[in-house]
Amino acid sequence: MNPKISLFIGILCIAFSPIFVKLCGAPPITAAFYRVFLAWLVLAPWCFWKVNLKIATKDLLTAFLGGLIFASDIAVWNISLGHISATVSTLLANLAPVWVGLISFFILRKKSGMLFWVGTGIAILGMIILVGYQNIINLQFNIGIVLALLASMFYSVYIVITNNILQRIGTLSFMFYNMLAASLFLLIISCWQGNNLVNFSLNSWLCFLGMSLLCQLTGWITINYSLRFLESTKVAIALLGQTVIAGIIAVILLHESLQLKEIIGSIIVLAGIAVTFLKGKQSVSIK
Repeated sequence: MNPKISLFIGILCIAFSPIFVKLCGAPPITAAFYRVFLAWLVLAPWCFWKVNLKIATKDLLTAFLGGLIFASDIAVWNISLGHISATVSTLLANLAPVWVGLISFFILRKKSGMLFWVGTGIAILGMIILVGYQNIINLQFNIGIVLALLASMFYSVYIVITNNILQRIGTLSFMFYNMLAASLFLLIISCWQGNNLVNFSLNSWLCFLGMSLLCQLTGWITINYSLRFLESTKVAIALLGQTVIAGIIAVILLHESLQLKEIIGSIIVLAGIAVTFLKGKQSVSIK
């Protein structure tokens, strides 16, 4: 397959993720559980048959820890979708590369180029416009925005923790253990909350299948295929298009609309994130 076509398919797939969450009518944590678990069920037989699942204890623990953090990211992001639009939530969740750069600079002591800091400044300006400077001054934040930002921070930690593991073990081996840990964690939280796990409408089950097979598996596979042939920086910038596509789909299917400040702020945030990618290779954020 042409890698550019593969990338486009992947972006289109992951853009449906917030739409499925809003349409499924299930508790956010339960929706997150089925997104990961059903995808793992499809992946597991292939892994048992074709993949070497023997890995070092250190890598196993890293994969499990990454799964817990990824589960937290998806769960918090799903909850945010109940409070703000799919467009704004997806946009803020894609701020992970900015947080990765800040973690690398302040904690890991890695140098960040000038373009990263310029992009970060632009992205922060966009967030100020999006949230409203009056709300920032008065410390009045929409809980959905706070949760979407928290989700992006979770994902940035996930990127930092799992950054080097794929150099030591196979991608499918990592995903097998990573998604298994995420599924178990989300199942425990869902049971602890007393959420319904079985009695859903056909519409809900179709949404669960959509977010697991379309977003989690197909989106992940096609985007990673394109990364074998295209520059990671260009892929990362192209992935920002998921916000635009998600916004268009949300207008059509969910009848959502954005205020002028949200549109302007979103455009500025997207521009800022894009500039941070221009500094070189970055890990790719997939929702």
